Amino acid sequence: MDLAVTNYDAETRVGSYFVANYPPFSTWKAEHVAKALDSLERPAPDPPVPLGLYIHIPFCRKRCRFCYFRVYTDKNARDVDRYVDALAREVALYARRPYLTGRQFDFVYFGGGTPSFLSSAQLRRLVDRIGAHWTWEHAREVTFECEPGTLTRAKLETIKHIGTTRLSLGIEHFDDDVLSVNGRAHGSSDCARAFDWARGVGFAQVNVDLIAGMVGDNEYKWNETVAKTLNLEPDSVTIYQMEVPHNTVLAQDAREEGTSAPIPDWPTKRAWTEYAFREFKNAGYEISSAYTLVKSNGPLPTPPRRGKESSSAFVYRDAIWHGADMVGTGVASFSYAASVHFQNEDGWGPYVERLARGELPLARAYPPTEHQRLVRELILQLKLGRVDAGYFRSKFGVEINEEFSNALQTLRDHGLLTIDGDRVTLTNDGLLRVDALLPHFFEPEHKYIRYT
Repeated sequence: MDLAVTNYDAETRVGSYFVANYPPFSTWKAEHVAKALDSLERPAPDPPVPLGLYIHIPFCRKRCRFCYFRVYTDKNARDVDRYVDALAREVALYARRPYLTGRQFDFVYFGGGTPSFLSSAQLRRLVDRIGAHWTWEHAREVTFECEPGTLTRAKLETIKHIGTTRLSLGIEHFDDDVLSVNGRAHGSSDCARAFDWARGVGFAQVNVDLIAGMVGDNEYKWNETVAKTLNLEPDSVTIYQMEVPHNTVLAQDAREEGTSAPIPDWPTKRAWTEYAFREFKNAGYEISSAYTLVKSNGPLPTPPRRGKESSSAFVYRDAIWHGADMVGTGVASFSYAASVHFQNEDGWGPYVERLARGELPLARAYPPTEHQRLVRELILQLKLGRVDAGYFRSKFGVEINEEFSNALQTLRDHGLLTIDGDRVTLTNDGLLRVDALLPHFFEPEHKYIRYT
């Protein structure tokens, strides 16, 4: 077994673990931006693939020690207004591109940073300005990420009023010491209060985010966090295993001190995640992906599909993992449209200034080959815990059991997946470490390079 399977069996090292896309971000180049812009000038496909909108709100009250996103903690109300203006200009520029003109959003995602950092007035102003160019009135799902300490019932009512159907609360943990040492701005009391308000406002789905293995965590504290989350009875819960990407405060501290990252090792994090999965399953939840459990209310949705969604659906995830187009707006945001990856400027100044000049603020891009698009969908769908070879045969004309026979055989030999005809299913152990397995399916030139 090679490094892609074994390198997460010991201590947590500095570096990216979570695989969000393919090819790796480190391969995206400024020289490909022209290709991305040209692709947006072609007509939309007929029939069109699902289309999503990602809105990056890069403001936070504090920067978490494990955060690797582009966020700002020093911006004032005037800065927020300037950023809202830039977002509206960006949406307007996309709305005029032939590939996107006239298409409806299937899903919308407010991510961060902290979208709930915005006041109710700022949020209404943002949506009004975007809505002058493009609306999401027909979207099947609108997700809004929240930091519990930024919420009031009135703000949650505004969040629901703008069309939000899926509220995601970034609780992360219920121990105040763990929250504090990791740089979280909220406390445990904020979490229960925010959840109660969210239930009272009446969102179709309330999700809770947790992180296993934060600095200062231990088995007792983690088990208490799992129990308190179960008591809330969220519609879904998302559990990540703590990692330490290169551009985080934790990584910088580890490098300066010449030590390993001060968090539990991978076997411990897997064990804690497995415990949480078992507890939620005993309470009537079902595993929806390597990170997510949902309340059991009948068969899990088979995405992508149109129509009314159940309270356990996650349209954003399932559409992206099945090749949907997504326009990412905001500083440093990522997009995938017309079969091309591209990313915005990752600095405040260049992003805002280019939009003021009427330019889309693209900084780098990557036009994947047909095979790379196949790999992308395969590895992302493996995170669901199962893939159907028939899907790839129909969409790409490829037999994945033959094309990836070496990788599949290696993982099967080590008890990490099973193959039954067209159905490839990760075992429990495989699901718990899925991100470490995915490089097996990368093209050779991408297997051992830096991911971000």
